[in-house]
Amino acid sequence: MLTHELLHDQGVLKLKPKGKLKAGDFQALAATVDPYLERKGKLKGILLEAVKFPGWENFAGLLSHLRFVKDHHKKVRRIAIVSDGKLLKVAPKIAKHFVSAEVKRFEAGDADAALAWIQSP
Repeated sequence: MLTHELLHDQGVLKLKPKGKLKAGDFQALAATVDPYLERKGKLKGILLEAVKFPGWENFAGLLSHLRFVKDHHKKVRRIAIVSDGKLLKVAPKIAKHFVSAEVKRFEAGDADAALAWIQSP
């Protein structure tokens, strides 16, 4: 499950995985984000807070995730990953091959610093 909150006034999407990611998580995410993108054109950033990467419930969850990234990555300026999880520590190096956004990792508990970085010029 992936919880999300769109901070309309800040142009930031906050994500928190709370278990294996499902196809429906990304459909719900698109239903929230797409109307905003139609009006504003771009997100300042995505703030992902996760203890560790939870994986996907099944292959449909993986495909839905990949489709969401493909359809949205050019509309996001920055991605901040707040985590001490091993896989998420290397995520910025991996992500640069798949997304056009600038990606940076922050230590767990540094969500305020991550948000400030997203909003900085």
